[in-house]
Amino acid sequence: MTDLVRIAPGALTIGRPLPWDVYDADGNVLLCQGYVVQTDSQLEQLFERGLFKPRTIELPEEDNEAPGGEAECNPFTSYPGYLHALEKTLATIANGEPEARKHIQDLAHTLEQACKIAPDSCLALIHLYSVGPTIHEQIIFYAILCQLIARQFGLDEQRIPLLTEAALSANLALVPVADKLNAFNKVLNKEQRGVIRKHPQRSIRALKAVGIENELLFTIIAQHHEQADGSGYPEGLSGADIRPEAEILALAERYVAMITKRAYRKRMNVTAARKLIANLADGSFRPALPKALLHILGEYPPGTLVRLENNEVCVITGRPVRTLGPFAQVVLDSSGNSCDTRQERDTSVPEFNIKALEEPDIMPSMNFSRIWGFPD
Repeated sequence: MTDLVRIAPGALTIGRPLPWDVYDADGNVLLCQGYVVQTDSQLEQLFERGLFKPRTIELPEEDNEAPGGEAECNPFTSYPGYLHALEKTLATIANGEPEARKHIQDLAHTLEQACKIAPDSCLALIHLYSVGPTIHEQIIFYAILCQLIARQFGLDEQRIPLLTEAALSANLALVPVADKLNAFNKVLNKEQRGVIRKHPQRSIRALKAVGIENELLFTIIAQHHEQADGSGYPEGLSGADIRPEAEILALAERYVAMITKRAYRKRMNVTAARKLIANLADGSFRPALPKALLHILGEYPPGTLVRLENNEVCVITGRPVRTLGPFAQVVLDSSGNSCDTRQERDTSVPEFNIKALEEPDIMPSMNFSRIWGFPD
């Protein structure tokens, strides 16, 4: 098959689900998206055997139209496309290409449709891939969370697309160095801190260089590290001087940082992250924003693993509906064996009550599309 490329060293990580299907040289699927490499030897075998992955391509034009239902919008299979579209978008900005704004708008629209049609699956993407995401993955997570927080907060629908564009472009000046900074296990030096503090202005300059002129977009980007208590940067703004869109983006970034692993610290579980988010309502943000995020997440967000009273390990697939749920699918049965069939659990039923968050060192492999009920 001509559309397959060799997997680059470093593209796969132990303990993290594959972001795409893995093929052999003849185009046969060897490992599905969601498979988790368990050991160094398995990782080496993947590279030594010359396995390939399909080259990600731009989302087709029809994907930018609102699908007829959730079954037609599968964020899991679209995930490589989101990442590829983002990489291409940021490259057009870096290269000074005038069509950059259209690329940003198209990707923002695509993510908006996914969040409207399959919000639980979009939330699951964030939590399933939060072990050690690249900067491009983090940016996609920011955009998804901005969509969901904004609607829960009650932001005017007409203002949400621009917020999503800001989420996709605010960190473009950090892209060349972000992954290295995340892997740095020492205290950042003055130069590194300076790069971080200047990235909003540098991102705005890059956008202006490709002919983008939208003052609200620039304001959101410029203010997304300001804080309501005046402790942020670069201007030390406070209170109502900070646009709510900027605070929404800042909150999305803050949550993703909490639940993702860095070289200098472990990732938080969702319970600890929720407690910190609740504390942010005390002055760092407009109180309604952290409350909106907590409402979106629920106690157990989609994509998190839990152990039930019957000792099954499940992945949360859907948030509560009235007095039912949250809903989960069995990943490991009560004996610890993998479950290959869909078995839904309503955790409001006593037998299936959640006993604890499950935090394995290595995530179990899962077929995400099957678990969330998307067509094969």
